[in-house]
Amino acid sequence: MPAHRNPGLSLAPAAEVRAGAGYDGFFQTALDSLHRERRYRVFADIERVSGRFPTARWRRPDGSLADITVWCSNDYLGMGQHPDVVNALVDTANRCGVGAGGTRNIAGNNSPLVDLERELADLHGKEAGLVFTSGYVSNQAGLSTIAKLIPNCLILSDALNHNSMIEGVRHSGCDKQIFRHNDIAHLEELLRAAGDRPKLIAFESVYSMDGDVSPIGAICDLAERYGAMTYLDEVHAVGLYGERGAGIAERDGVMHRVDVIEGTLAKGFGCVGGYITASAAICDAVRSFAPGFIFTTALPPAVAAAATASVRHLKRSGVERAAHQRQAAATKAALEAADLPVLPTDTHIVPVMVGDAELCKAAADHLLERHGIYIQPINYPTVPRGTERLRITPSPFHDDARIARLTEALSETWATLGLPRAGTEFVEAAE
Repeated sequence: MPAHRNPGLSLAPAAEVRAGAGYDGFFQTALDSLHRERRYRVFADIERVSGRFPTARWRRPDGSLADITVWCSNDYLGMGQHPDVVNALVDTANRCGVGAGGTRNIAGNNSPLVDLERELADLHGKEAGLVFTSGYVSNQAGLSTIAKLIPNCLILSDALNHNSMIEGVRHSGCDKQIFRHNDIAHLEELLRAAGDRPKLIAFESVYSMDGDVSPIGAICDLAERYGAMTYLDEVHAVGLYGERGAGIAERDGVMHRVDVIEGTLAKGFGCVGGYITASAAICDAVRSFAPGFIFTTALPPAVAAAATASVRHLKRSGVERAAHQRQAAATKAALEAADLPVLPTDTHIVPVMVGDAELCKAAADHLLERHGIYIQPINYPTVPRGTERLRITPSPFHDDARIARLTEALSETWATLGLPRAGTEFVEAAE
């Protein structure tokens, strides 16, 4: 097999020459550029094991199997394997079947989906909720449609917003201004300059690569002062923060001040799908005008039921959140004590900085092959060049013994590869 081929992709033998085969050179040229920049991504072949989270099975390139520990999952609380969630999915699939039957505008509306939207609206204290097939789609379709329906809207977007929000802004066709990350003074400067025109501030609560938190209350203060609407992405916070798991805005007591709260069902809630919650008028308008909602097959009823079970459980149980924070803090403390370059954060995100794409990939490969620890390398364009990292996400199930093994494995890997230790400055490259 050629070295540039991804072993995670299955390529069927060509039975005949395709009419467009001559175009393959364009795609191979693009792939070659990724290889030259040492940021071509290879996906490990991994199978999660129900009831044994965070243990999984890795199928090596030679076909043999090995048990590994996953340290980079966004199933932050392990809810994807919670018995209530699994049982809800299985019971509903047995009762309703697998697929949704179509888009919700044709034949795909289903009672479990309606129940889920009511549960999410209640979670965030809003009049209504609207579910999409993913968090990416809910941002792209929701943000673009909301802004497009506001005449002469100016979008003010945080510089580190997720790609799904950037695409939502782009697809809206509205004017935009980018404010420096979490810079309240710069945001106010832009709001003041915008005058009386309608304005929409788009930002996140937890930024998933650096693990920092936005000043939601201060942003709401500015929105009220300058007559702006607020759109908050809580995808890396829902289920994890707040008394009922509604996110950072709930934790900080400002949830009622945010106009639109967007979230995901695929991280803290352990399922799949995305959503927005807002006033009944906003959700109905997005339902009626967003192509990303109108023309997409609905979330299957079994998945909706599983997500509802997860949301309901985390509304009433804080055990998972407390354990999550405890193990995240223990992981940071252990890695810092080992003189590893952990980027300080106030959240559950634990970035260990490498600063080089090739070395980051080498570290990830070494951890998997030598220590049975899986952490996917993070490189450009997810993070700026020169700030490549291993992004570690402890869960309640990463116990102290696993933390000790992780610390030993990272220390050995850093020594073997000669990677920079703590104290090294990682400055974001100007893009």
